Amino acid sequence: GISADLYFPGHGAPLADAKAMLVYQIAHRQHREAQVLAALSDGGGYGNYGLLPNGVFCISDQLRVWESDAFSAQTRACDYATQSGPMLVIDGALHPRFLPDSTSRHMRNGVGTSADGSQAFFVISKRSVSFHEFAVLFRDYLGTPNALFLDGKVSRLYAPSIGRSDGGVRLGPMLGVVVD
Repeated sequence: GISADLYFPGHGAPLADAKAMLVYQIAHRQHREAQVLAALSDGGGYGNYGLLPNGVFCISDQLRVWESDAFSAQTRACDYATQSGPMLVIDGALHPRFLPDSTSRHMRNGVGTSADGSQAFFVISKRSVSFHEFAVLFRDYLGTPNALFLDGKVSRLYAPSIGRSDGGVRLGPMLGVVVD
């Protein structure tokens, strides 16, 4: 079966900007056709999302991060998916535009998946980091061949068991895990 490991960040933008920040493509296998709520986007050249390539996190019988063009070309449906960007790690390589000495530092969160599709690693930074530093964590420390940036400035985590209850403005789309 599928297991999700590590950290679970809030994922979203302020409610007014949620649609501009990420696009959901959701498909259900529960006796109905896959339903696409929004088409894939190239990001329109704007902001982090337009720092191509961007990607898709797909939940089906496996957990995968796909580069958006590769996702578009494949035929397997996702039960749930979200598109965001930029890609952090692409087939084992860091995004080509990330610089080790970058001064662009923010709180960041993202997701990477294991090569066999059995694990997803959700990570939220504890401090401001560069894209390069964040991508290195996924590639070199978690060993994920593909990883996707989800959000930055509005990154938050609610995990009372580890003493974390980040405040801030209301959020739109989120990722959450509930354990019985």
